[in-house]
Amino acid sequence: MKDYIVFWFSQAVSRLGSSMTEYALIIWSFGETQSALTVSLLTFCSFVPYIIVSLFAGSFVDRHSKKKIMVISDSLAAACSFVVLVFMVTGGLKIWHIYLVNLIEGAMNSFQSPASSVAIGMMVPMEEQERASGLESFSDNLVTVTAPMLAGGLLSVVGLQGVVMIDLITFFFAVFVLWFGVSIHEKIEVKSVTKKKLFDGLQEGLQFLQYHRGILGIMITMACINFFSRLTYENILSPMLLARSGGNNAVFGLVSGMLGAGGIIGGLVVSIKKTSTNHLKMIYYSAGISFLLGDLLMGLGRNVVAWSIAGLAASIPIPFIMAAQRVILYENVPQNMQGRIFAVRNAIQYITIPFGIILGGVLADYVFEPMMGSGSKLADFLQVLVGKGSGSGMAIMFLCTGIMGSLVSILGYHNKSVQSLQQSK
Repeated sequence: MKDYIVFWFSQAVSRLGSSMTEYALIIWSFGETQSALTVSLLTFCSFVPYIIVSLFAGSFVDRHSKKKIMVISDSLAAACSFVVLVFMVTGGLKIWHIYLVNLIEGAMNSFQSPASSVAIGMMVPMEEQERASGLESFSDNLVTVTAPMLAGGLLSVVGLQGVVMIDLITFFFAVFVLWFGVSIHEKIEVKSVTKKKLFDGLQEGLQFLQYHRGILGIMITMACINFFSRLTYENILSPMLLARSGGNNAVFGLVSGMLGAGGIIGGLVVSIKKTSTNHLKMIYYSAGISFLLGDLLMGLGRNVVAWSIAGLAASIPIPFIMAAQRVILYENVPQNMQGRIFAVRNAIQYITIPFGIILGGVLADYVFEPMMGSGSKLADFLQVLVGKGSGSGMAIMFLCTGIMGSLVSILGYHNKSVQSLQQSK
């Protein structure tokens, strides 16, 4: 685990620097345009190339050095940050520059992410994979909680240029440690004499999943879970809390902090607990608990205490889901196929997220909020559950995702193909 610990720490430092730059650029962009759509497009520009390029990145990852792929991907992302810095210094930075940078960085992440996942599988013994995933969740959520605060504080002290400079310093640190301080004992797949086509990796990955329906079933379940979570948490949590608390920003800040703290707690528990013997239960029970206790309480709650408890209940199980899925993939996918499968997984599981984000806003503005203010018998009945006023329609949406998400978890767990993964052990 020594190499992994060094790798994990250096990557966490680099992610913190990148996240601070991301939040600082969001603040700058909104200040320049005063447009929420501008901020949404920043995320869109990162996500879409990540999903599209993931369709064919896996084959490349399997056939090349994982360390080199991570170094090159991170270097190109850092070069983008440097270009942003140059434009800032010269006073020529425009919004479209950041869109272009996000497109490039999203594409680079589609190579970096599966390469990192495969490399971790090479560095960490199978019996330690849960703990490694717990550490990943711990650091990711710690970055999620601290990056906005650090970015906001540093902007007032060193400005946007200073934040980007710190990002570049963390990049050099991470790349230096990865190249000189981490040993990855990898076996590169021998290159075939036959010339590979662009989507051969995607075809090979899908063929593998066709004969391993249990793994595909888990990926489809996770795609549904991502859809329902983005339908509410990503899109309407902040407006719902602000509407139901009279515009109190402190309430939203506290609940958001609890969501991050829950992920940190869950990651720590996974990293120190005894290794699970039934990873299917770990995935589906955790998902069901997150939806039932998190989403339902978030919708039924009417004060900051209830919403904070809901935030913890929703986020603590997430690291358990991630750890169990990762172990199942390492156990069932040959190492020379893992790049393709992790890349296809990313495309399948994350393709539902943009749809969830878009649909959540539409349903809140044009369906649920107007319905709860219509004075109909249905609205009167539902108001008994969640209360009246602005935000009550969005609260009903949380009840819906709580019910639908828990049903998806139950059905996914009882799927015969998924159950065959446990029976084959």
